[in-house]
Amino acid sequence: MNILGISCYYHDAAAALVMDGRLVAAAQEERFTRRRHDADFPRHAAEWCLSEGGLQPGDLSHIVFYDKPFVKFERILQTYLATFPMGYRSFMKALPVWMKEKMWIRQAIMQEMAYEGEILFADHHTSHAASAFLVSPFDEAAILTIDGVGEWETATAGYGRGTDLQIDQAIWFPHSLGLLYSAFTYYLGFKVNSAEYKVMGLAPYGEPRFYDLIMKELVSLRDDGSFKLNMRYFTYHYGLTMTGRRFARLFGEPVRSPESALTQFHKDVAASIQKATDTIVVAMARHLQRRTAMRNLCLAGGVALNCVSNSKVLEETDFQKIFVQPAAGDAGGAVGAAFYVQNTVLRNPRSYQMQNAFLGPSFSDDEISAFLTAQGIAHRPLDRQTLLSETARLVGEQKVVGWFQGRMEFGPRALGARSILADARNPKNQSVVNLKIKFRESFRPFAPTVLEERTSEYFDWKDPSPFMLFVATVREDKREIPAVTHVDGSARLQTIARDQHPLYYDLVKEFERQTGCPVIINTSFNQRGEPIVCTPADALNCFLRTGIDHLVIGSFILNKADMSPERVAEAANRTFEPD
Repeated sequence: MNILGISCYYHDAAAALVMDGRLVAAAQEERFTRRRHDADFPRHAAEWCLSEGGLQPGDLSHIVFYDKPFVKFERILQTYLATFPMGYRSFMKALPVWMKEKMWIRQAIMQEMAYEGEILFADHHTSHAASAFLVSPFDEAAILTIDGVGEWETATAGYGRGTDLQIDQAIWFPHSLGLLYSAFTYYLGFKVNSAEYKVMGLAPYGEPRFYDLIMKELVSLRDDGSFKLNMRYFTYHYGLTMTGRRFARLFGEPVRSPESALTQFHKDVAASIQKATDTIVVAMARHLQRRTAMRNLCLAGGVALNCVSNSKVLEETDFQKIFVQPAAGDAGGAVGAAFYVQNTVLRNPRSYQMQNAFLGPSFSDDEISAFLTAQGIAHRPLDRQTLLSETARLVGEQKVVGWFQGRMEFGPRALGARSILADARNPKNQSVVNLKIKFRESFRPFAPTVLEERTSEYFDWKDPSPFMLFVATVREDKREIPAVTHVDGSARLQTIARDQHPLYYDLVKEFERQTGCPVIINTSFNQRGEPIVCTPADALNCFLRTGIDHLVIGSFILNKADMSPERVAEAANRTFEPD
């Protein structure tokens, strides 16, 4: 039984291959095309998945698309009719895209993949729910999915038992927590569907002084966690922007221009919408827990990437365990669609748990060596222990290291396969890595990787957090890691166990042996505006055009100081659009 899941045409297109009930490959299209959040048909990702599984298109039992385009188009038509004539310009811009590609998913799959077999379609939020529950460690769990919008639903709630999914509550468009957060992302001058995490990172610098205003004027929240938005303040349901003049008048300032200064006002707005989001998500989860009486919760949808809200749910509800799939947004819908058919539609027993996110391409030492030779770069292999001890020494000596090892991560977080590493003990590294390596805003926090068995010594946290989807307070007596301690004392936590990524675990362990500290900075191996690196060529380019000191790629360590100034200057000329 070989099932390929596909998501595309909105943002973060992806493909995922399930073979006999196991997820053997999953990747986003952006990693291959180098276009951040690429929404086009995931031809490269799908071809790679089939190659990884040793399959041809004819070997597939099913291809499953992650939502139902005709139902989504119905919503768009009804919305434009209900808001006519205000939505005319937006409708005329959207219509050609729908007529050209978004309606014709079946034909696109057949043409792009030379596939003649059965093509199935799953509901958008069903794909989200399946992407979390069916790969979770739970035999039964409550399920909460929250995003911008699927077909009509913007949030759903229900439960899963065994292979069954029961989704029995929903909030419908245009009332959307995801779009509310995106509206504030737009108002704060950041890019929608790309930079919502910047709002989350900015929030601790402010005070939530607009929280009451949001909950009074913009959101009507009921006791059961359902809500409605006051659509008089929003334009996303009919226009080309998220908010209008009435929204700006409510808060007293115009929409911030991208790249302009961030004032205390903007920080307070970010703090306010984050608190409002926390309140709504907790209310939804609390009601779901009371209704189902279940102790386990699975979260999915783009809002489930908000690790602050995830942690609030764990702190403020009676759920004991929460599972969030690492690609909780639309990319993960490809995984969910495939498992929904595998387990729920076809009734095959569940046989897979997602214990790590290392599901993408990998490259052997021979492939890496051949590439470096072709580039005229001198290199020699190191044995495993020397590689680890040298890398740990470099980090301890305040070098910034690009780390390229094993299979690429699936989802938006780098988890130790395509990472930039630095010493968490050095307070200067927070600004050094932000400004000189990532070329991004100085307020952006960095995540720590900590040895799983040492987690509770450094953080107010006791459970594994392998996917960097929860925040934890850094213990008062362990504030020796300032580069990963946010202004509010929190950290976006990644724990690492040896069975998840042995080489990365052993590196952190070696760093602990050399320094006494089991924590390092882990941020994604890319610069601002670029997807996380996928291939050795991507890694070398990023290494050369940023301030990364050393590149550890396979069994080889490259030193920037050994590179010719001409080579470095040539690579630095390549630019990317701001994210």
